[in-house]
Amino acid sequence: MRVRIAGDAEALMVEMARVMAAEVVENARQGRPTCLIVPVGPVGQYRHLARLVQDEGLDLSGTTLIQMDEFLDASGGLIPPEHPLSFRGFLDREFFATLPPERAPSPERRICPDPTAPDRIGERIRQAGGIDACFGGIGLNGHLAFNEPEPDASVDDFAARSTRVLDVAPASRAHMAVNLSCALALIPTRAVTIGMKEILGARRVRVFANRPWQPGVVRLAVHGPLSARCPASLLRLHEDAELVITDEVAQPVEVRLR
Repeated sequence: MRVRIAGDAEALMVEMARVMAAEVVENARQGRPTCLIVPVGPVGQYRHLARLVQDEGLDLSGTTLIQMDEFLDASGGLIPPEHPLSFRGFLDREFFATLPPERAPSPERRICPDPTAPDRIGERIRQAGGIDACFGGIGLNGHLAFNEPEPDASVDDFAARSTRVLDVAPASRAHMAVNLSCALALIPTRAVTIGMKEILGARRVRVFANRPWQPGVVRLAVHGPLSARCPASLLRLHEDAELVITDEVAQPVEVRLR
């Protein structure tokens, strides 16, 4: 897995938008549409990507965007877009609604995994001709999307996990509650997520780390054991995976024993 340093947190978000746009531009040059897996976390890249659409003529109308994951309600359905924690709602408000309609992805090209039919994602990917690139971040426990650690799973079995409904790990819920300064009980316990199979099946994987708490998990992903204990470590199985980090994340980790 290649590692590249891209400056401060804002510079990294600009770079992420630039790389996303480059996928679209290159495919358009070759006369074919683009299909991307995209996260809501990081999120800062979307305002820069919107600027490229608004001010520089980037055309996303033929681009399919597959959302990585979404929380579920108590009945097992997707939480509504109006919910403050809805990833769909965030993308609708903060990204799609800001784009010129003629250059925005059409509603049918904005895909969220369906908890009632998770296998349908595979068919959508086949219809799109495969995933050109998967973009994402790394969670505190090394998760990619909501592919939470499975310490007892073999690497091969974990790499084959497809889109599915699962329990959100306690560590992930607690970390989100801290970041949002809200009660843990407000964080949903279930989610639907793109699987490692879909992530590793993308032609390119581009992961970005811009948080001050990420130096440890980044080093575990890059230098630690290849293991389902740290899902991000499986990026080392991919022939074209790149991890882009900030100057802060790149700083040596100091361990002080008292």
